[in-house]
Amino acid sequence: MTHVMACIDNSQSSLAVCDYAAWASQQLDAPLTLLHVLDEEKYPAAADLSGNIGLGSREHLLEELAALDAQRARLALEQGQHLLEAARERTVIFGAAYPELKQRHGHLLESLSDLQDDIRLLVIGRVGEDSTRSAHSIGSQIEAVVRTIHRPILITASSFKTPAKVMLAFDGSPTAYKTIQMLAASQLCEGLPIHLVMVSVDSEGNREALEKARSMLLSSGFVVHAENRQGDVESALHAYQAEHGIDLLVMGAYGHSRIGQFLVGSTTTTMLRTATLPVLLLR
Repeated sequence: MTHVMACIDNSQSSLAVCDYAAWASQQLDAPLTLLHVLDEEKYPAAADLSGNIGLGSREHLLEELAALDAQRARLALEQGQHLLEAARERTVIFGAAYPELKQRHGHLLESLSDLQDDIRLLVIGRVGEDSTRSAHSIGSQIEAVVRTIHRPILITASSFKTPAKVMLAFDGSPTAYKTIQMLAASQLCEGLPIHLVMVSVDSEGNREALEKARSMLLSSGFVVHAENRQGDVESALHAYQAEHGIDLLVMGAYGHSRIGQFLVGSTTTTMLRTATLPVLLLR
């Protein structure tokens, strides 16, 4: 069975990750797994001293340093276990079923790749515990995760708000229609009104594309508000979000136009970095 999997660390964003993961688990009626990965580069499990021949009396110093590294890693793993237990308590209070806890010692990307077959939705904070960026920028690992993990990814806001209105950024590309199909087939946004927003010139072809997308969502039972706006894509989307009180932005992770080329073209990179709301990326 596939799970909602939430990445937990010692950052402030983990509180929002817990809350969004608990919400998603209930929406999808899917089990929840909380994952903590201890960075192997920061906390090596053991040091290899086999190449340090001929160091004489200094060799014991290296051995002591290796022992200290191992102790630091053990204590960090214990702290991670406490973080997971606190996160489990928070998600249960929020209404989620009792989640499974997983802890890995290695690299986040490798751990997620290994677990990918078990993931239905990945929930991850915008920035991690080692990031010096603001809560509204994105951490250095997000791009690598999005490129590697071929699962829906929910990148959380800095604090939780129960989603009540969803905005789907649509550009008429084949990827955008696949995003429509995935959203229509998912329980995650079931019962929520969908604001389908296209930013393009007002042409017959674009109007037809928008109406086709609207009909796809209507046939799945959604209440849909469709609108085509002109102007700069990022500014138009942000303006629409503010005007309509949008709580969740949905985008395709990749595509063939400016709005679809997440972390390839500038538009979607900017949207993710400047959005103050959670972003759901669909592959």
